[in-house]
Amino acid sequence: MRTNKMALCGLFTALLCICAWLAIPLGDVAVTMQTFGIFLCLMLLGGKYGSLSIFLYLLMGAVGLPVFARFQGGLGILLGPTGGYIWGFGVAALLYWCIGKAVGKLPALILGLVLCYTLGSLWYLLYAGGGLWAVLLRCVVPFVVPDAVKLILAFTLYRQLKKHL
Repeated sequence: MRTNKMALCGLFTALLCICAWLAIPLGDVAVTMQTFGIFLCLMLLGGKYGSLSIFLYLLMGAVGLPVFARFQGGLGILLGPTGGYIWGFGVAALLYWCIGKAVGKLPALILGLVLCYTLGSLWYLLYAGGGLWAVLLRCVVPFVVPDAVKLILAFTLYRQLKKHL
Protein backbone atom coordinates (compact mmCIF):
# COMPACT_ATOMS: atom_id res chain seq x y z
CA MET A 1 0.00 0.00 0.00
CA ARG A 2 1.38 3.38 -0.92
CA THR A 3 2.13 5.84 1.85
CA ASN A 4 -0.48 8.35 0.75
CA LYS A 5 -3.21 5.66 0.70
CA MET A 6 -2.20 4.55 4.21
CA ALA A 7 -2.33 8.13 5.43
CA LEU A 8 -5.73 8.70 3.82
CA CYS A 9 -7.09 5.49 5.36
CA GLY A 10 -5.95 6.68 8.79
CA LEU A 11 -7.37 10.14 8.20
CA PHE A 12 -10.76 8.80 7.15
CA THR A 13 -10.84 6.35 10.05
CA ALA A 14 -10.33 9.34 12.36
CA LEU A 15 -13.03 11.25 10.44
CA LEU A 16 -15.47 8.38 11.03
CA CYS A 17 -14.77 8.58 14.77
CA ILE A 18 -15.44 12.30 14.82
CA CYS A 19 -18.57 11.91 12.71
CA ALA A 20 -19.94 9.33 15.17
CA TRP A 21 -19.49 11.74 18.05
CA LEU A 22 -21.56 14.42 16.31
CA ALA A 23 -24.93 13.07 17.39
CA ILE A 24 -28.51 14.01 18.18
CA PRO A 25 -30.00 11.25 20.37
CA LEU A 26 -33.41 9.89 19.36
CA GLY A 27 -34.03 7.10 21.85
CA ASP A 28 -31.92 3.99 21.22
CA VAL A 29 -30.63 5.27 17.88
CA ALA A 30 -29.00 8.66 17.38
CA VAL A 31 -28.80 10.83 14.29
CA THR A 32 -25.06 11.04 13.72
CA MET A 33 -22.79 12.15 10.95
CA GLN A 34 -21.48 8.58 10.58
CA THR A 35 -23.31 7.99 7.32
CA PHE A 36 -21.86 11.23 5.95
CA GLY A 37 -18.39 9.97 6.86
CA ILE A 38 -19.09 6.56 5.31
CA PHE A 39 -20.36 8.14 2.09
CA LEU A 40 -17.43 10.53 1.78
CA CYS A 41 -14.88 7.86 2.70
CA LEU A 42 -16.12 5.44 0.05
CA MET A 43 -16.42 8.05 -2.68
CA LEU A 44 -13.00 9.58 -2.09
CA LEU A 45 -11.00 6.46 -1.28
CA GLY A 46 -12.90 3.98 -3.43
CA GLY A 47 -14.23 0.60 -2.40
CA LYS A 48 -10.96 -1.05 -1.40
CA TYR A 49 -9.39 1.67 0.72
CA GLY A 50 -12.75 3.04 1.90
CA SER A 51 -13.66 -0.43 3.16
CA LEU A 52 -10.29 -0.69 4.89
CA SER A 53 -10.92 2.59 6.72
CA ILE A 54 -14.41 1.51 7.74
CA PHE A 55 -13.20 -1.87 9.00
CA LEU A 56 -10.40 -0.18 10.96
CA TYR A 57 -13.09 2.00 12.55
CA LEU A 58 -15.16 -1.09 13.40
CA LEU A 59 -12.10 -2.84 14.81
CA MET A 60 -11.24 0.15 16.98
CA GLY A 61 -14.76 0.13 18.36
CA ALA A 62 -14.75 -3.64 18.84
CA VAL A 63 -11.65 -3.50 21.04
CA GLY A 64 -13.28 -0.90 23.25
CA LEU A 65 -12.10 2.47 21.98
CA PRO A 66 -14.91 5.03 22.36
CA VAL A 67 -15.35 5.65 18.63
CA PHE A 68 -19.09 5.03 18.31
CA ALA A 69 -21.95 7.44 18.97
CA ARG A 70 -22.16 8.78 22.53
CA PHE A 71 -18.41 8.04 22.93
CA GLN A 72 -19.06 4.32 23.31
CA GLY A 73 -17.08 1.31 22.21
CA GLY A 74 -16.71 -2.39 22.82
CA LEU A 75 -18.34 -5.61 21.74
CA GLY A 76 -21.33 -4.79 23.93
CA ILE A 77 -22.24 -1.97 21.55
CA LEU A 78 -21.67 -4.10 18.44
CA LEU A 79 -23.76 -6.92 19.91
CA GLY A 80 -26.38 -4.59 21.43
CA PRO A 81 -29.69 -3.53 19.88
CA THR A 82 -28.17 -1.01 17.45
CA GLY A 83 -25.08 -3.05 16.62
CA GLY A 84 -26.58 -4.25 13.35
CA TYR A 85 -26.55 -0.72 11.99
CA ILE A 86 -22.86 -0.37 12.83
CA TRP A 87 -22.04 -3.74 11.24
CA GLY A 88 -24.15 -2.57 8.32
CA PHE A 89 -21.54 0.10 7.59
CA GLY A 90 -18.99 -2.61 6.88
CA VAL A 91 -21.39 -4.61 4.75
CA ALA A 92 -22.38 -1.48 2.84
CA ALA A 93 -18.69 -0.75 2.22
CA LEU A 94 -18.14 -4.23 0.81
CA LEU A 95 -21.20 -3.82 -1.41
CA TYR A 96 -19.86 -0.49 -2.65
CA TRP A 97 -16.49 -2.11 -3.38
CA CYS A 98 -18.20 -4.88 -5.38
CA ILE A 99 -20.71 -2.84 -7.39
CA GLY A 100 -19.60 0.79 -7.18
CA LYS A 101 -17.88 0.90 -10.55
CA ALA A 102 -20.61 -1.09 -12.29
CA VAL A 103 -23.64 0.89 -11.10
CA GLY A 104 -22.09 4.23 -10.17
CA LYS A 105 -21.23 5.91 -6.89
CA LEU A 106 -24.64 7.25 -5.88
CA PRO A 107 -26.66 4.11 -6.68
CA ALA A 108 -24.09 1.96 -4.86
CA LEU A 109 -24.23 4.22 -1.81
CA ILE A 110 -28.02 4.20 -1.80
CA LEU A 111 -28.10 0.40 -2.09
CA GLY A 112 -25.54 0.19 0.71
CA LEU A 113 -27.64 2.44 2.91
CA VAL A 114 -30.73 0.33 2.25
CA LEU A 115 -28.71 -2.78 3.12
CA CYS A 116 -27.47 -1.08 6.30
CA TYR A 117 -31.05 -0.18 7.27
CA THR A 118 -32.16 -3.73 6.53
CA LEU A 119 -29.42 -5.46 8.54
CA GLY A 120 -29.72 -3.02 11.41
CA SER A 121 -33.49 -3.31 11.57
CA LEU A 122 -33.44 -7.10 11.47
CA TRP A 123 -30.80 -7.16 14.22
CA TYR A 124 -32.81 -4.68 16.29
CA LEU A 125 -35.96 -6.75 15.75
CA LEU A 126 -34.20 -9.94 16.88
CA TYR A 127 -32.69 -8.20 19.88
CA ALA A 128 -35.54 -6.01 21.10
CA GLY A 129 -38.62 -7.43 19.38
CA GLY A 130 -41.66 -5.22 19.00
CA GLY A 131 -42.64 -6.01 15.42
CA LEU A 132 -41.18 -4.96 12.11
CA TRP A 133 -43.31 -1.83 11.64
CA ALA A 134 -42.46 -0.57 15.11
CA VAL A 135 -38.75 -1.08 14.43
CA LEU A 136 -38.97 0.68 11.06
CA LEU A 137 -40.87 3.61 12.57
CA ARG A 138 -38.33 3.89 15.38
CA CYS A 139 -35.06 3.10 13.64
CA VAL A 140 -35.44 3.88 9.93
CA VAL A 141 -38.17 6.42 9.16
CA PRO A 142 -36.64 9.24 11.27
CA PHE A 143 -33.29 8.78 9.50
CA VAL A 144 -34.24 8.61 5.82
CA VAL A 145 -34.38 12.36 5.21
CA PRO A 146 -31.29 13.19 7.31
CA ASP A 147 -29.33 10.44 5.53
CA ALA A 148 -30.48 11.73 2.14
CA VAL A 149 -29.25 15.20 3.08
CA LYS A 150 -25.93 13.74 4.27
CA LEU A 151 -25.59 11.85 0.98
CA ILE A 152 -26.14 15.04 -1.01
CA LEU A 153 -23.65 16.94 1.17
CA ALA A 154 -21.07 14.17 0.89
CA PHE A 155 -21.47 13.98 -2.89
CA THR A 156 -21.13 17.76 -3.19
CA LEU A 157 -17.98 17.73 -1.05
CA TYR A 158 -16.63 14.72 -2.97
CA ARG A 159 -16.95 16.60 -6.27
CA GLN A 160 -14.89 19.45 -4.82
CA LEU A 161 -12.25 17.27 -3.16
CA LYS A 162 -11.72 14.50 -5.74
CA LYS A 163 -9.47 16.66 -7.87
CA HIS A 164 -7.13 17.21 -4.90
CA LEU A 165 -6.61 13.57 -3.94
